[in-house]
Amino acid sequence: MGKTKTALSLLSASPYVVRLFCSLFALWLTLGWRVRKARNAFEKELVKQGMSKEDARKIGARYTILKDELLRGLKHYVRTR
Repeated sequence: MGKTKTALSLLSASPYVVRLFCSLFALWLTLGWRVRKARNAFEKELVKQGMSKEDARKIGARYTILKDELLRGLKHYVRTR
């Protein structure tokens, strides 16, 4: 009887777990897309103001680094809990 309750509990929780993982995946994709879009817009504005493309790319690369650090921190937080 105990094994049946455990199996039933896991089975009833599975749709919520799948939904959670789908939401996290969509969030990950959206974050990547928006960071890329913001980086490109930022670099274009720097070039408009007279900065060289090379220097604008170096500064804009910080957006991607910050996104990676954020995701690494979230993964670390989830693994330690």
